[in-house]
Amino acid sequence: MKNSSTTTPPRRQFLTQAAGGAALLAAGMVHSAPAPDGAAPGAFWPNGARLVISISMQFEAGGQPAKGADSPFPKVDFPAGVPSDAAANTWFAYGYREGVPRMLDLWDKHGVKVTSHMIGEAARRHPELAREIVKRGHEASGHGPRWSSQYAMSRKDERAFLVAGREMVQQATGEQTVGYNCNWLRRGPNTLSLLQELGFLYHIDDVSRDEPFIEQVNGRDFVVVPYTLRNNDILLIEGRNYSPQAFLAQIKGEFDQLYEEAGTRRRMMSISAHDRISGTPQMVRVWDEFLTYARSKAGVAFMRKDDIARYALGSPLTVREGETI
Repeated sequence: MKNSSTTTPPRRQFLTQAAGGAALLAAGMVHSAPAPDGAAPGAFWPNGARLVISISMQFEAGGQPAKGADSPFPKVDFPAGVPSDAAANTWFAYGYREGVPRMLDLWDKHGVKVTSHMIGEAARRHPELAREIVKRGHEASGHGPRWSSQYAMSRKDERAFLVAGREMVQQATGEQTVGYNCNWLRRGPNTLSLLQELGFLYHIDDVSRDEPFIEQVNGRDFVVVPYTLRNNDILLIEGRNYSPQAFLAQIKGEFDQLYEEAGTRRRMMSISAHDRISGTPQMVRVWDEFLTYARSKAGVAFMRKDDIARYALGSPLTVREGETI
């Protein structure tokens, strides 16, 4: 990894201190677990890792609709003469002004690499932040150009929608997205087929397994790197009013169970962090505690979703589903 030194900047600027590589997590922490069906020990994950943790960092701030976006504020039917919900938009602005920079510092502290699902408009409006995410070693993944009901689009319109989102992220970051996440996981009947045609490698809009798997789309392999709702800050913190400590207890309990199961089968833990929610001071504090706890266990590794998908494609232990939901 490249090291760079800077003077301490204001909070809104980005620190460019060195990020520990993912290899640091595996070094000295490898646990050779028994594999099923006579497979070699440690065959579940790269470098013999026992359990992989996959973190999603949603970069959505600035890509929300001017009015009507989900927020902590009561819903209001604004008259036509009011162009935007200013109060809600300040809540979203926290994500790019404070949230993502704070989380980037946290990932650096622990040498963790994440996948950032970027709304195209968010990346276009804040290209310096989108570039910084990639510069720190994180994956830029597709999340559509804006919040729209993708499932209701015609095939032609949805194709244009997917292409626009990819181009906006690529223009901001220089990276081509290979993974995709629909708004609230609500894909349509043409979504997977279009993603396959457009050269995407994987999608995450599936909560049916605790490990990556392969399904058939257009008669070819397509990887699913499952997402999570039960370890998701927008559902728990924002939707159910969990305290940060309740969120921490939830994800630690999940980790402990999956870590135990990982002794005999491939297991992956998925966790979701939204820019304006997990980027708050008290949430970063409990994320810090969780990462310290998880890294203290032997054989725990953190992987970007594109790396997980590529590994799953090449592994004979990857589950191949007979159905495509």
